[in-house]
Amino acid sequence: MHPAYSVILFTTASGAGLGLLTWLALLALLGAVPVERWVGFTGLAGSFVLVAGGLVSSTMHLGRPERAWRALSQWRTSWLSREGVMVIATAGPALVLAIGWVCFERVDGAFAIAAALVVVCAIVTLYATGMIYASLRTIRQWHQALTAPIYITLGLASGAVLLRLLLVVLREASSWSAWLAMLLLGIGAALKWGYWLRIDGELRAYTLEAATGLGHLGKVRVLDPPHTQPNFVMREMGYQVARKHAQKLRKAALLFAFGLPILLLLISQAPGWAIAGAVLATLSLAAGLIIERWLFFAEAEHVSMLYYGEERL
Repeated sequence: MHPAYSVILFTTASGAGLGLLTWLALLALLGAVPVERWVGFTGLAGSFVLVAGGLVSSTMHLGRPERAWRALSQWRTSWLSREGVMVIATAGPALVLAIGWVCFERVDGAFAIAAALVVVCAIVTLYATGMIYASLRTIRQWHQALTAPIYITLGLASGAVLLRLLLVVLREASSWSAWLAMLLLGIGAALKWGYWLRIDGELRAYTLEAATGLGHLGKVRVLDPPHTQPNFVMREMGYQVARKHAQKLRKAALLFAFGLPILLLLISQAPGWAIAGAVLATLSLAAGLIIERWLFFAEAEHVSMLYYGEERL
């Protein structure tokens, strides 16, 4: 699949924003972070900007971006539509939480209920984002059991790294915030590694014989190409990344999205290194997630390519 940079930005930015929002709401509810005006304002505003900015960027690859709202009408059958509905559902209690935290410095009563709803809705939104891809049987690399859990885990991990950065900048950090982020990054690395092993090792069951329904006659091959010139389907669905390049990019993703951030978060606990370590961990994670998400699209093979020369996917 051709990697759409607007969608890459959307999934990384909105995932981080929803992850940060989840941790702010949950930890405020548990009393693990100070319910002070500037902590709430900075954290919630940052999460809102990331989610909103990601949503806006996701419309940039559409021919008519102004019609993007129509996707909300198909929530009964479309995970894309459900994701949009859940973003709106998350925004309501998040706004109530923001009013209580920023205006009154309280997360109790109705504000506590709003915080609990934010946690649930944000995680469901991350799940819906992952299911947009996991539900597509036409793309073997996406139709995997680990796809949605990876989206949830990486969203929560990037949110935890942002939370660590927020707390150290506001001088409210304790060591648990670094360990929380490192734990989630470790889980994310394990899930991603397992995902790569899965898509590399499973049987490539989609064949030209199955696609044409002529397998009972024997081996099927294309006599003439369907088109004399590359078309939209070939450009968008037929993008391929060389195996050797994919392996290098996987290593880069593991390094920048998981290895370096964990090391830098460890360093951030040393006296005098808190802010520098947290900032560098955030920057490394951002670069690594962009590589990981680009590769997620680039390695995907759509079954339509069986009609354009591929024998097995």
